Amino acid sequence: MARFELKLPKMGESVAEATITNWLKQVGDKIEMDEAVLEIATDKVDSEVPSEVSGILVEQLFKKDDLVQVGQTIAIIETDSGNTGVSNEQIQVSATEIETTIEAIKDSINSDQAKESVSSPADFSRSDKFYSPLVKNIAKAEGIPFIELELVEGSGKDGRLTKDDILNYIETRKSQTITPKIEVKPAVNEQQPISQTQKPVANNTQPTSVNGGDEIIEMDRMRKLISGYMVASVQTSAHVQSFIEVDVTNIVKWREKVKVAFEKREGEKLTFTPIMMEAVAKALKDFPGMNISVDGDYIIKKKNINLGMAAALPNGNLIVPVIKNADQLNLVGMAKAVNDLGNRAKTGKLKPDDTQGGTYTVTNVGTFGSVFGTPIINQPQVGILALGAIRKVPAVIETPEGDFIGIRQKMFLSHSYDHRVVDGALGGSFVKRVADYLEAFDINRDF
Repeated sequence: MARFELKLPKMGESVAEATITNWLKQVGDKIEMDEAVLEIATDKVDSEVPSEVSGILVEQLFKKDDLVQVGQTIAIIETDSGNTGVSNEQIQVSATEIETTIEAIKDSINSDQAKESVSSPADFSRSDKFYSPLVKNIAKAEGIPFIELELVEGSGKDGRLTKDDILNYIETRKSQTITPKIEVKPAVNEQQPISQTQKPVANNTQPTSVNGGDEIIEMDRMRKLISGYMVASVQTSAHVQSFIEVDVTNIVKWREKVKVAFEKREGEKLTFTPIMMEAVAKALKDFPGMNISVDGDYIIKKKNINLGMAAALPNGNLIVPVIKNADQLNLVGMAKAVNDLGNRAKTGKLKPDDTQGGTYTVTNVGTFGSVFGTPIINQPQVGILALGAIRKVPAVIETPEGDFIGIRQKMFLSHSYDHRVVDGALGGSFVKRVADYLEAFDINRDF
């Protein structure tokens, strides 16, 4: 018998850690090769970790809700093969001992810095909080005492301290003398956990009234994350909106004419979304000032045009997969990309990289019958476009022979943009250019 170390796989260049949300296999269970062993979650996507071998699960090195770094061993599987390269003695090490060993190695690497900044090692065993190895290492290297670290507010799950939290704290700490604010929190009923994004409630806040007919439901992990992102975006960006009505009659007629042939030839359904995305990508090339992000006092001009498309999941949550280099796709390529990401979003098959790197976002509020909306910017982007429902409306039609009233297919575009860096002229001109592309759509074009 041999033992195999199941490690947290790399999930993309920008993903360094994940949270275990559920163990699908328990100790003693038989596992087939490529069978899912556990479910994990990054900040955007939930996914499964399959086994690379067949065997028996003999040890789980982490518990549910633990944060695991990419490359860390998360489970031990006993196999019949002798080619795993893992000895029995190695496997007898407990999860605590593994973490201690990792910390010892990291401490030795940074020993010179640590000696200068930390008089004695922090005893993290005294804390009720979870600190990832990366956070511990940064704290030790920067000389942050344990008692001070305990008072730093975390933005992660259940108030967990993330890498960004501690790095931001260090920047503030360097620029000014910080006296951590000691906050006395009231006792919390364990049956009603506090959301990871929920701030401490002020003493003068009125309690929520709950009667016998009310039901209390805790938000799931993704809803807590979305809540945090939305609040942070509103607090970060100065949101302002521009609206424009667009005549899309030619687009509606063209799609109706070619949709059957399109599906027969390409094997894909043709919706309005890729047509709209094509127009947005063209407009972003015309107005690169909308294809930027903000980092403090700096503006970052993005080289690539990566379009995020907000999608509602069956459980009501929201996710934003990204079409990379959208300006380089023709209509067929755009339709395939839209359908692929949309289908994988609905079935939970998105990968972490599928939601990374967006430079501008489009959301289709018309899917649910909304005429227009005021969407919240997807940080750190500076704009988001909402597509309203397409409706038949009476409209004035101008002709050389005079004006008359006719029935036209129209929709509203709602553009939310960050007024810190995008003024009304740019924000309005951009959405007007999108409208121009849509209204100039060639009804005789091929697909």
